[in-house]
Parts: sequence; C-alpha cells; structure tokens
Amino acid sequence: MTRRWRTPRRVAAVAAAAAVLIAGCGGGSPRSADTSTAAQAPPLTAEMVQLTLVAEGFADAVDIAWHGDPAVAYVAVRSGQVFTIGDTTSQGAGAPGPALTALDLGDMVTSEGIEQGLLGLVFHPAQPLAYVTYTRSADGATVLAEYALAPDGTFDMATAREVFVRAQPSISHNGGGLAFGPDGYLYIAAGEGGKTNNTGPPDPERRALDLAVPLGKILRIDPLPAGGRPYTVPADNPFVATDGAVPEIWAYGLRNPWRIGFDPATGDLWIGDVGESTWEEVNVVRATDGGEAIRGVSFGWSAWEGPRRVYDDQPADGHVEPAYYYAHGDDGCAVTGGVVYRGSSLPSLVGWYVFGDWCSGKVWAIPATTDAGTDPATVNRIDVGRPGTVSSIRTAPDGEIYVVGSTTGTVHRLVAA
Repeated sequence: MTRRWRTPRRVAAVAAAAAVLIAGCGGGSPRSADTSTAAQAPPLTAEMVQLTLVAEGFADAVDIAWHGDPAVAYVAVRSGQVFTIGDTTSQGAGAPGPALTALDLGDMVTSEGIEQGLLGLVFHPAQPLAYVTYTRSADGATVLAEYALAPDGTFDMATAREVFVRAQPSISHNGGGLAFGPDGYLYIAAGEGGKTNNTGPPDPERRALDLAVPLGKILRIDPLPAGGRPYTVPADNPFVATDGAVPEIWAYGLRNPWRIGFDPATGDLWIGDVGESTWEEVNVVRATDGGEAIRGVSFGWSAWEGPRRVYDDQPADGHVEPAYYYAHGDDGCAVTGGVVYRGSSLPSLVGWYVFGDWCSGKVWAIPATTDAGTDPATVNRIDVGRPGTVSSIRTAPDGEIYVVGSTTGTVHRLVAA
C-alpha cells in the first residue's frame, strides 16, 4: 500500500499558537503550566472531539515520535523500519509530503511473534539522537539502540550503538515503551517475559516483583555513554544500594507495560499495563512538588491483576492500585497507555488522559485527576473514537495528540468535532 500523509491545512497555525503557549510556560516547574483556558472551557463531551485520518499505508505501525518539528513525524513499524512523514515546506499549503525511509533494521529484527519486532521509538530531548527498542533476531533479546540523526533526518547506521540489552525468556511480554522524563533521563518499559512457550501459569518465575531481574519493570537510565560504559545509572535510582537488585529499576510489579508517558504539566507518569485474562490497568505515579515522579513503586503484578488476587504466595503489601481498570470484553483485552492532553486546540480536553485498547481499537479519555484506587464505575470516561487496533498514542511538539493503528496502518489526529 502506498504510504500517504494527509496534511490538515491549519496545522501550521496550530503549531505557531502552541509554540507561543509553550514559550510562555518555559522556565518553571512542571506544575506551573497555565490551566486558565481549560478552567473556562465547557465540560468535555464525546461530541466535542474526533479522530481525523492524517496518514495511512504503514502496515503494522507501532509508534510515532517527533524531533522538534511538529510538522515532521517519524512512524515506526514492527518489521523494523522507521519512516518520516510530512514536509515543513508544504504544511501550510496542505500539500502531502513524502514518506521517506529513515531507518531499516532489516534482518537484525525478528517480528515472528506478535509481540516481537521494532517496538518503540523516542528522540533525545537535547541531542540529535534517536532510540529504538527491538527484538534481536539472533537470540530474541530486547535491544535498546541509539542512532545519530543525519542532516537529512535519517538515522545514521554508522553510528548505531547498543545501549542496553535484556534477555527475554519467551516471545511475549517484551514491553517496548520509551519516554524521556522531565529529569532528562530515559524511562524504559520492560515486560515480565511471559510464559515459556506461551503456555502455563502467568509469570511462572515470579519475575515482576523480583528486584534481581530487569523484567516487569520501569527502568531509568542516562543513555549517553560515560566512563567507558554505554550508559549510566542515576545515583538516585531507588535500588542502587540494595544488595542483589538491578540498579536500573525505577518501578516494578508490572506485567507488560506497552506504553508510558509523562504529563508535561505535572511530571506524573502514566502507564498502561496489559493484563492477563481478566483486567486491563491504567497506573499513575504522581510527581512530588519537586516535579519528579515517586521512585520505587510496586504495582503488584503478579500478586494482583486489577482487583483480582492472582498469587497468594506473592507478597504485595503497599502496592499502588490502578487509577483505572476495565474488564476484558467489549472494551478490549490489551490496554495501550497514552498521554495527558496539554495542547491548545481542544480546551475542554486539557487535563484529560487519553488512552486506548489494541484489541477493540477504542480510544477514551478520563480526567488526569483520577487517582490510584478509584472505583472505575465512578470515573467519567469519554469515548473519543475507534480508529482500529491502537498501538501508540503520542503528543507532538505542538501539544496535539496522534493515535497509531497497527493493523490499519494509520495515523489519526485528535481534533475538534
């Protein structure tokens, strides 16, 4: 299928307005963002927002990211390619830009299993560097790799560098989500490795709550090389002084955290954790007044799946309960974590967390004030749309939200209805 970029005619104007807003918020703490516009906006309803198609033809698309310019997006597909879409010279006129290959990992990647392949993409916030996670064909390990950006926006293969490699005990639960936090460090979502041969009981080796393995965790590193090492572990990671613990661990007790994202206004970290057989979880770690999310949190898997006790022999005292969870069924079976909207074109959506489900293809929004342990029946969940199997929900530099559909090969943008 031909890859196409459908360019909304007003994107340049929106980007300019967002740039003014972002510039006005610069220099303060993450909690200093101006929310007066949202406070004056009417309450959000499903009739106010919709998803509009802006790109298509990206079979098995898994992620989308930007490097500074909101008019040029990078779309990653599971087979190992990254494409650029859009053209800053034609955005204002609404002319379609070309889809160019920025990266092709070829036979370095295996996508034999449905949860394998090129899984995540993010750009360094201060350097012309790109990071991807992928399943290595040689041994099935999950690799975090770094590439320098060439002047034409492609990934310079000559600069390829393996930053972090973790062995995978099976073909499932690889995680793959990547996000740079407000502290400038890279947060890596790692699944707990799944079941041997994809059969048997869940988390058979109880990896998710085991601090001695990096699986079922959120890892936190500085990905830049230093002192002859490929990356450094921040000194304030919660378990650096714990005997036997993996020092990269920042949070634990997760099953398959497919997508993660920070709220740019508060520093809160939101995690979509794919459930086992009954419940899908949306987890949140609130930031302290200093703007950094709380460290060392356990989310309870595999002692708990949502409200369901899984293993009685797994101690999970003090674990953080989901902020929201939903049952398998019409709503789906595999949550895709999203982002909190802080853009300028949809005032009523400001302060809402937008997420979706891979199985059902549905996208929803809930208030970002929803806290851990909230009864889901009391949460005001707004239906945003159903664009197809949702593999990623990301925020562009202009603050607007894009939704990636994998089996549909599409990219949609959230706009006013």
